[in-house]
Amino acid sequence: MKERDDTTTCYAILSHRWGAEVNYEEMIGLVKMQEEEREEVKQRHGYQKIIESCEQAVKDGYEWLWVDTCCIDKRSSAELSEAINSMYRWYQNAQVCYAYLNDVGESTFPTKKDDNKFAESNGWPEWFMRGWTLQELIAPKEVKFFNKDWVHIGNKRQLEPILEKATGIPRAVLRNGIAGRRLSVATIMSWAAERRTTRVEDRAYSLMGLFGVYMPMLYGEGKVAFQRLQLEIIRRSSDQSIFAW
Repeated sequence: MKERDDTTTCYAILSHRWGAEVNYEEMIGLVKMQEEEREEVKQRHGYQKIIESCEQAVKDGYEWLWVDTCCIDKRSSAELSEAINSMYRWYQNAQVCYAYLNDVGESTFPTKKDDNKFAESNGWPEWFMRGWTLQELIAPKEVKFFNKDWVHIGNKRQLEPILEKATGIPRAVLRNGIAGRRLSVATIMSWAAERRTTRVEDRAYSLMGLFGVYMPMLYGEGKVAFQRLQLEIIRRSSDQSIFAW
């Protein structure tokens, strides 16, 4: 594993819904594993995602790919905290983000809500209901969407009208990001209102980059994380709309 400077390295980055993943320790220890253990890891859907996204990066001419599941050593609380505080910047500086939609089987992007097919995610693919994928949609310059079989089904620019309808995010923000825009705190919070995270704390941590704030990670603090986020935003902004949340 090599550490690179995200401001000078050309790289692709993956955005996805977590499932049976391969972590940092397993990835670097793969060659030393017993054959049976190694085969179990390779059969995981998370391993296949890494392989497929690497192959796509090579096709697109990139030597480097960053994947959150296996590129952060979560055994180190310091590294995890640094990674979460840097996440928005890493997605922003990537040349391209691959958004993998594991519940889309068709070779075209869904054009309208389908409450029967996506009953548990407000009528859209589950990727649109996850907390972390909000910044992963807004921050990158280019986002390419892939279905469950890694068929390319569109990019952010082509799909702006549908993405605006699915997320409530204005096309101008989808196209150019939030830098330099006078967006109220309440507006940005509204984009995240219906999104879900596995950990309660991640509802706050996943929004730090969008508000340009930094906080230490304290998993176990529960809803206090959101209160800390609000305090950090108040320190940086006089926007009274934060009190609506």
